Amino acid sequence: MNSNPEVTIIVAPRERFSYTRECLESIYEHTQLSFKLIYVDGGSPSHIKKYLENKAAQKQFQLIRTEHYLSPNHARNLGLRQVDTKYVVFIDNDVIVTPGWLKAAVDCAEETNATVVSPLICQYLPLHEEVHCAGGESGIKVETKNDTTTRRFIEKIFKQGRKVADVRANLQRQETGLAEFHCMMVETEIFDKIGLLDEGLLNTKEHVDLCILVASAGGKIYLEPESLVTYVPGPPLQWSDVGYYMLRWSDAWELASLKRLRDKWNLTEDQYFKNKYKRLGWRRRMTIIDPISCQLGFGNRFLSRVAAKLLRKADKMLNKYITSSYARKHLSSESNQTPPTQPPNSPITASSQG
Repeated sequence: MNSNPEVTIIVAPRERFSYTRECLESIYEHTQLSFKLIYVDGGSPSHIKKYLENKAAQKQFQLIRTEHYLSPNHARNLGLRQVDTKYVVFIDNDVIVTPGWLKAAVDCAEETNATVVSPLICQYLPLHEEVHCAGGESGIKVETKNDTTTRRFIEKIFKQGRKVADVRANLQRQETGLAEFHCMMVETEIFDKIGLLDEGLLNTKEHVDLCILVASAGGKIYLEPESLVTYVPGPPLQWSDVGYYMLRWSDAWELASLKRLRDKWNLTEDQYFKNKYKRLGWRRRMTIIDPISCQLGFGNRFLSRVAAKLLRKADKMLNKYITSSYARKHLSSESNQTPPTQPPNSPITASSQG
C-alpha cells in the first residue's frame, strides 16, 4: 500500500481461528484504498501462527502475537496503541469484506464528520445475503416512578434476519445509534477523549459500551450501506478452535462482563440481567454440546436428552477449570477497570429510523 494511508485495519480474534485465511485474504483482495494493517494473534494454533508469519512477511503488515488467548477488547487495544492514522477499523477474524467497502466507509466519515461508521453487516453463508446489523439504538434510559429511579440498558439492532435483497433499496447513509465490532471504522482521536476500550468487558456488549461513550463525548455514528461485509460464525468449529471458544464464551467471562457493565453505568439489575444470568453458556450449548449429544443419541430423542444433560454438567465443571486457570495466569494483571470519563446522568439514546 502507498506511503500515507489514512486508515489502519486491526484484525482481532472473535471466537475461533479457523477462518483466519479467508478473512485476511478477502481484505487484501477487496480493499483498493490504501491502508495499514495490524493483525493481533492471540494464541492461535501452530498452523495458523505459521500462516500469519508468512503472510506478514509477504504483505508487510504488523503482526502482534501472544502465546495465550486474548479477550477481544484486550486484543483490539494491543493494536490500537500502535495506530497513527486518522481512522482505525476494528474487524473480527471471521469477517469477509466486499469490493469498495473501505472507501465507502471513509467517504462517509469525510462527508458527514462521523466519529464511527458502521458498514451494512451481514451474517452466515452464503455470503452477503442476510442482514445482521443495519444500525440500531444504544444508550441508558433513565426513568423515575414513585420516587424510584431506574437506569436501563438500551440495545436495539435494525433489520436483523432480513434478506439484503429485500431491504437494500430502502437503506441509505444515515445517522444511527449502534455499530458492532464485527466491523466498524472509528476516528482515532476519539480515544483521546474516552480512553482505550474497556478490557473489563471480556465478552459481551463491548460495542454498546463504546457507542454510549462516543455519544456522551459528542460523537456521531453513521450507517453506510454502500460498505458491505459479512461475518461467518461457527459452527462448525475445528478442534483447534474449541479451547478458545470455550474461554471466549465462558460463564465466568460473561458474568464478569455483565457485572462490569452494571457497575460502570450504574444500571438497575432488572429482568434483562436476570435473563442473561439464566442463559450463561448458551453459545457453548448451541455450538458444542447439542451437536455432540445428537450424535451420541444416534437419532433417539431420549438418549440425546440424557447425553445433553450429562454433557452440560461436564461442560460446567470444565469451563470453571478453564477460566480459573486462565485467570490465575493472565487475567488479573491485564484487565483494565478504568471507569468511563463521564457516565451520563440523563438518558442517552442515539437512534435512526429502521
